[in-house]
Amino acid sequence: MSPTDPELVAECRGGRQSAFGELVLRHQNRLFHSVRQLLHSSEEAQDVCQEAFLKAYQKLGEFEGRSPFYTWLFRIAFNLSMDRLRLRSPDPQSIDAERERTGAEPADRNAAGRPEEGVLVAERQTVVRRALASLGDEHRTVLVLKEIEGLKYEQIAEVVGVPVGTVRSRLHRAREELRLCLAGFMPEWE
Repeated sequence: MSPTDPELVAECRGGRQSAFGELVLRHQNRLFHSVRQLLHSSEEAQDVCQEAFLKAYQKLGEFEGRSPFYTWLFRIAFNLSMDRLRLRSPDPQSIDAERERTGAEPADRNAAGRPEEGVLVAERQTVVRRALASLGDEHRTVLVLKEIEGLKYEQIAEVVGVPVGTVRSRLHRAREELRLCLAGFMPEWE
């Protein structure tokens, strides 16, 4: 049985640096995918994740264990992501530019079905990604944390640094904003 995150943190604090490597391996993919959703850039997400793990290692002594290690780590990555977003200038991107920037191609998850089904799925994924990207940072963040990361309201509040009621309010508004945005592209979302 593999050690838990708190056990690995304790081992790392005790001098076994490879324990932190185990934490990195355990959480790197999940963190990368979440940060990529926030930044819409694979390259920037890689940079932020690397920086987040470095900061987490340097500040491991400050980790109090009141929340799960991943929540604490994501909070670091979230702050770094928000710093990057603040530095960006708003510029609308085309679907092709977004695909080129993220390196993600829509996948045909229904290869056994009709050929047009794969195209429809890819188009729908693109529309949802664009709609998610069109949300403001506050709304997109809580939506990603809740729906993609599966965090609880309390964990989201800790990551974002706002009260739970604010998280609930932002999440409600984000879902409504996303629904309205998607309704323009896909009538079945109305």
